[in-house]
Amino acid sequence: MDYDTTLERARKLDRCDSLNGFRDCFLIDDPDLIYLDGNSLGRVPKDAIGLMDRLIRHQWGNRLIRAWNDEWMGLSRRIGAKLAGLIGALPDEVIIADSTSVNLFKLIAGALKERPGRRKIVTDSVNFPSDIYILQAVADLIDPAYELVVLPVDNGFAVSEDALDRAIDEDTALVLLSHVMYKSSYMYDMERITEIAHDRDAMILWDLSHSAGVVPMACHDMGVDVAVGSTYKYLNGGPGAPAFLYVREDLQSRLINPISGWFGHRKQFYFDTEFEPAPGIDRYLTGTPSVLSLAMIEPGVDLALEAGVDAIRAKSLSQSEYLVELWASELAQLGFTLNSPRDGARRGSHVSFGHPEGYRIDQAIREEKQVISDFRMPDNIRLGIAPLYTTYAELHAAVRALGEVVTSGSFERYSGVIKGVT
Repeated sequence: MDYDTTLERARKLDRCDSLNGFRDCFLIDDPDLIYLDGNSLGRVPKDAIGLMDRLIRHQWGNRLIRAWNDEWMGLSRRIGAKLAGLIGALPDEVIIADSTSVNLFKLIAGALKERPGRRKIVTDSVNFPSDIYILQAVADLIDPAYELVVLPVDNGFAVSEDALDRAIDEDTALVLLSHVMYKSSYMYDMERITEIAHDRDAMILWDLSHSAGVVPMACHDMGVDVAVGSTYKYLNGGPGAPAFLYVREDLQSRLINPISGWFGHRKQFYFDTEFEPAPGIDRYLTGTPSVLSLAMIEPGVDLALEAGVDAIRAKSLSQSEYLVELWASELAQLGFTLNSPRDGARRGSHVSFGHPEGYRIDQAIREEKQVISDFRMPDNIRLGIAPLYTTYAELHAAVRALGEVVTSGSFERYSGVIKGVT
């Protein structure tokens, strides 16, 4: 098949892009840098800069401890209520707290305690490794008799629905899956798999880190039990920004928070030595939040809400399809494989290309071509599409850069030893 892979077409697509005005809402300090790593760390919203200045000068600098009552005490819930609109949840079903890993610990423990007597936990081998580490650690703490079933890939990218259907049974307490795979960008059918889990009365926990803000979903209407997600990828909350957790409304009074802390206490400032959980989603808070990092999440969430997840998804699909066309036309003959699904309905908002020299190629385009992608073992070069600021012209330039460093052999100057952030 012949594809129009000219730069002129890329520029035309950018001119017709209904979201192209949002790019101006982000700090782009170097216009020559092509940044395709928003699936790992999003760009800085310009509004975050002024907000940080106000936080430091006025709220912290002038109001000092009074700012807790002025602004800070309700931040976790207020921003969580906004973020709920991006994942199809009710406003009182989402709160910002801790890290994704800590939130996983909390919700895994709560879910396992909710299904006493069951001894099976199901996940897959392509889940983010930290999810599996924490799953095993919590299971060992609660009861070493739990059986952790890590299903192997059987459809090329992840675990088929048929395999999940066979694995999830009446002894299954919990199913933990990532909505979008961090390596391949493969996307599960959330509604169908949630239904499979519930048919066996198993709890289901979704990691939304690589889909929140770029993929429409309906957590509440689908009956998703619990979920976690990152805010510093497509939501542009800043490096290490606190994560979010979702607990379906009817489960909030039933699931325990195993890390009981004073911010999750019903009478926080009475300082009782007996823990009494706060009502609703507040009970999943633990310790004092990092206010500066927490507040920085809101500008990115606001931009995503303004653009609308449906419009963001439409552009993401268009851009990832364009990137796949560029691969077929320009890169396949150079030894690059497509390590993401060809079917856009099964693809998140990043595209992975495989190459035996992937790590060295990734370094070469960064150093020589000012193209920032990232690398994941064993051979994945991930190109992240953040529709609020990624342009078609940038995708065109990135593919050209990949081809040039391979054709010239310049990637051979770089070490294949993994070091630092990849």
